[in-house]
Amino acid sequence: IAGKACPWSQDEALQQALMNEWSVSFTSLYNLLKAKLCPYFYVCTYQFTVLFRAAGLAGSDVITAVISPTTRGLREAMRNEGIEFSLPLVEESRTRKQKNSEYCPPKTDSVFLREPATSDDDESFSWLEEMGVRDKVKKQDAISIKLQKEKHEVQVDHKPESLALVKGTNTFTLLNFLINCKSLVAVAGPQAGLPPTLLSPIAFRGGTMQTLKARSINAKARVRLAYEDVFSLEVIGPVMPHSLHSLTMLLKAAQRGAFSAVLYTHEPTAVFSSCELLQETICKALPKCGLHSKTLDQLSQLPTLGKSSIRFLEMKDYAYTWRS
Repeated sequence: IAGKACPWSQDEALQQALMNEWSVSFTSLYNLLKAKLCPYFYVCTYQFTVLFRAAGLAGSDVITAVISPTTRGLREAMRNEGIEFSLPLVEESRTRKQKNSEYCPPKTDSVFLREPATSDDDESFSWLEEMGVRDKVKKQDAISIKLQKEKHEVQVDHKPESLALVKGTNTFTLLNFLINCKSLVAVAGPQAGLPPTLLSPIAFRGGTMQTLKARSINAKARVRLAYEDVFSLEVIGPVMPHSLHSLTMLLKAAQRGAFSAVLYTHEPTAVFSSCELLQETICKALPKCGLHSKTLDQLSQLPTLGKSSIRFLEMKDYAYTWRS
């Protein structure tokens, strides 16, 4: 049944043709980003999402890419390809713990001594040989030792803390890695055999324009002792950041500074709003990227939502309030 509904899932030649066209589109988007003709774009795979951002956005003076969620296997594959990246949320948490420990006074009524570890594993088993039981004790292999050291890193897999940040020229290496990554395409399910989805606010080679589904509802709501007309607009689909900001500017003028909005976020991407990623605000002109100047100003600011995202937005008397 899957083969009849999705002919590409069983046709390797067709899959390769789709992947080749996708690679051209992906490269086209990256070149537009590099030339500051595209502010940002998403690569949506069935396992994780990558957000590429142009220099000048989110307080960075270089191109950045954030990946979430990640796993130890993905991070190891990226390291093997020479991609330098950081786990900013893990590092920030570690720094916070170190600062907290500095404020904790040491206990003076107890003394703990630990013998210095030796780098020679054979010497650590010498005392067993003297007792004649060395052969009965199984020595840990290199893989087991490595897994123990990476235990903490594995614990963050699939969590917001697993977010990886790639900066500068390493984003181009990431581009090539994603193009050549075989596990990027699902082998089963409705997305079997299909390349990842590319989402961009501007046109790019091979891209198609998709409209969001919108539905308007008019109703009567009781306010005090009378009924007032209430107008509701429901927008379904991947609403990107620039679209949300454009909608708020439209409603601000149309509703005379009074409206509210309920937002539903794709949870794995909520961490993209983390303020720990970058440290200073750097504004670079992106006048030719196709976005409104006020939208660009908003996207250029440092994120302040942490690991959460806006769930409820309200404007009263032209002043915003929100909850995350």
